[in-house]
Amino acid sequence: MSGDRPADSVETGLAEANAVPNGKGHEEEMSLSGNTPSADAGEKTEIMEANLPEGQEFLSGTEDKKNPHFTDFEGKTSFGMSVFNLGNAIMGSGILGLAYAMANTGVVLFLVLLTVVAVLSSYSIHILLKLSGIVGIRAYEQLGYRAFGTPGKMAAGIAITLQNIGAMSSYLYIVKYEFPLVIQAFLKLDKPAGEWYMNGNYLVIIVSIAVILPLALMKQLGYLGYTSGFSLSCMVFFLISVIYKKFNTPCPFTDFSFNSTASVLNVSAMDPGGEPDPACIPKMANLNSQTAYTIPILAFAFVCHPEVLPIYTELRNPTKKKMQHVANISIAVMYCMYFLAALFGYLTFYGEVEAELLHTYSRIDPYDTLILCVRVAVLIAVTLTVPIVLFPVRRAIQQMIFPNKTFNWPRHIAIAFVLLTFINMLVIFAPNILGIFGVIGATSAPCLIFIFPAVFYIRIVPKEEEPMTSFPKVMAVCFAAIGVLFMIMSLSFIIIDWTSGSSKASSGH
Repeated sequence: MSGDRPADSVETGLAEANAVPNGKGHEEEMSLSGNTPSADAGEKTEIMEANLPEGQEFLSGTEDKKNPHFTDFEGKTSFGMSVFNLGNAIMGSGILGLAYAMANTGVVLFLVLLTVVAVLSSYSIHILLKLSGIVGIRAYEQLGYRAFGTPGKMAAGIAITLQNIGAMSSYLYIVKYEFPLVIQAFLKLDKPAGEWYMNGNYLVIIVSIAVILPLALMKQLGYLGYTSGFSLSCMVFFLISVIYKKFNTPCPFTDFSFNSTASVLNVSAMDPGGEPDPACIPKMANLNSQTAYTIPILAFAFVCHPEVLPIYTELRNPTKKKMQHVANISIAVMYCMYFLAALFGYLTFYGEVEAELLHTYSRIDPYDTLILCVRVAVLIAVTLTVPIVLFPVRRAIQQMIFPNKTFNWPRHIAIAFVLLTFINMLVIFAPNILGIFGVIGATSAPCLIFIFPAVFYIRIVPKEEEPMTSFPKVMAVCFAAIGVLFMIMSLSFIIIDWTSGSSKASSGH
């Protein structure tokens, strides 16, 4: 694909010196967006100009340059594929924890929180796209560099790395946790005798090498559109099954361990006296110690910000408006899927729902064929999401450690390999999934969604153009404040929860 348009690249090469590093490879193009400190000395002076008073001149200069600059990328990914990729980046294993989150907040409070997080995520993407349009840079770390120099670049790179390593760990954790159960159910083994293929640790390593590594070695994100589409369709199947199960599961449900066929006949949720069972009445609002985990899990639910700019870079005929549409559609679809999955998962089990929804179904019947298929679908979906999430981390690492280097296959492969090895180590030796979700969701997610975009915006847009009192700047300040508040609140809840010892995360539940 890289050799499709040699004539174009020669023309742009004449028009623009940056074409040389860009021509070396699309991963590098995507990651560095051709506007790195390495590109040429002109770029460095341009970066210095960002701090000069004649902001207007600097801006118009960048705008003129933007057209050849943006067409220099081989933006060949269609609108639909971009929606699939971004949707896949948004929707990870968070969806499995949402029914549990709803059980700990109540239906109405959950809906309010989900709506707020979705709207804020969309606004945050709007800020990022506006910034990349002003500066002509489509890489998160480079926006940080433009705003605060190297510290800004490092902060963004570290946050992306932490956030996405957390995400990948939780996806692989699901593989470790679910895959053995699926194999056990397929083979109908009641008591596994320690066979190697029943060991989650081995299975995670096999999946990483056989599926994730080859996809993670792709040069461009665009190629992953097909696997993303497949991954999303697996999640749609998960959603339909959860809805179907709601109408086929008695309440209060009977554990498989006390298994009796009579429980299937007892579909009525009435006590003998004709009163509804109190355990089967949904709570509209509910606050308890576990509510602390809900906010980070919800925040984690819409984090796709590291992926937005690479996807924008590869979009065919990219415009800010078109990319905002991609983001809005992705967020809207995920919002509906999240709410429905949480609602029907919660209405199936009420207070009994576990932090990992699929695990709760196994308590009723571990050999249920539909739930087995759903488990396989979820395993496929989360496995195919890992490569999408790995791309921005690799780019962040290249920006931080090798900022002046052009694309090179050995490094491209080595970074992916080292990252996957590290994440496998984490997953094999790491504690419960809630701990991973909670802590990372409470630290890096607010930075990437709220704080960084707002602070970069305030720094990069010149005061002459938008004074601090202007509406967009005031909004940005409020946005950053929300992020800080959100981070402090989530972390303090989690710390209180841990110290009180009531945490389910520490109980290995």
